[in-house]
Amino acid sequence: MTTETMVAMSGGVDSSVTALLLKQRGEPIAGLFMKNWEDDDGLAGACAAEDDAADARAVAELLGIPFHARNFALEYWESVFEEFLAELRAGRTPNPDVLCNREIKFKTFLEHARDLGAEAMATGHYARRDEVDGRFRLLKGRDRNKDQSYFLYMLDQAQLARARFPVGELEKPELRRIAAEAGLPTAAKKDSTGICFIGERDFDGFIARYLDASLGDILTTGGRRIGTHRGLIHYTLGQRKGLGIGGVRGCPEAPWFVVHKDLAGNRLFVTQDPDDPHLVGERLVASRLTWIAGASPDDDGTLTAKIRYRQADQQVAIEALEDGRLTLRFESPQRAITPGQSVVLYRGDECLGGGIIERGSQRVPEAA
Repeated sequence: MTTETMVAMSGGVDSSVTALLLKQRGEPIAGLFMKNWEDDDGLAGACAAEDDAADARAVAELLGIPFHARNFALEYWESVFEEFLAELRAGRTPNPDVLCNREIKFKTFLEHARDLGAEAMATGHYARRDEVDGRFRLLKGRDRNKDQSYFLYMLDQAQLARARFPVGELEKPELRRIAAEAGLPTAAKKDSTGICFIGERDFDGFIARYLDASLGDILTTGGRRIGTHRGLIHYTLGQRKGLGIGGVRGCPEAPWFVVHKDLAGNRLFVTQDPDDPHLVGERLVASRLTWIAGASPDDDGTLTAKIRYRQADQQVAIEALEDGRLTLRFESPQRAITPGQSVVLYRGDECLGGGIIERGSQRVPEAA
């Protein structure tokens, strides 16, 4: 059997339906399962890669397509996980899924797919792709609740040229229905969450195996000590759960939000005001820019941006684009503009690219 398209089969329902749709179209395909993490750390909740591989193989057998498996754990460690740890050490909040897509799924995977005779690859991402005047565009998925273009903004023209996103045209309920009617063993399987390819596990316990964390003071924006944090690597801007702050004398019974991480002093600053200027800003600076078209977009007044997955599109204007840095101004104030996260630009349905947030315009507490 000639293989023209290699399907990235994760053992989940999205990639299973991806393979099914291509098979129904009569396209010559095969499946390739990626193992990107060694499940030998003994922690509860470790990714059940063997179960996922078995599910992927079962789908391939049902569809009658060739099936392959590869271990990319070394590549994942060197290209994704080491940078993830470095960003945490630096006090930022990284998004490994973005880098994983560029370095593993659409690079290492594609290289192995070509070695196996495939010229294209297909994934279960909720995104779309088209070609206009010889240029490939990355578009949002039809299902706005599942759209994953945010995680794919680092892709370039060469990668998009070989990418296929069959489920990007579907709504999730319709995909589940298709899977069930076809009798796929993954039809009712729960969607995976957690760190890219590492799975669902206790994050604090997992990270503690690789990074040291020192206890420190939790302070209000006015400098009042109200508690002890368990290590700055365990917190992100805007976080309100898991802070361990009980009733504070003289303060209302209201949630606390993280507004600043003082690395030099190992101090965590918090507020109870969701509109606190230490938490809210209208501008950001981003670097490590990548543009899908190969060049930065023109600001024609139609640009929008997201600073987190599933955020509604926010109207923006480009204030500066120089020295490899992008300065954006938002039409509306944004909460918790978080260094290390991605800002992704759009024009309508088209994902244009983006960069890694260096800083937002939130006020830094005077006590810091």
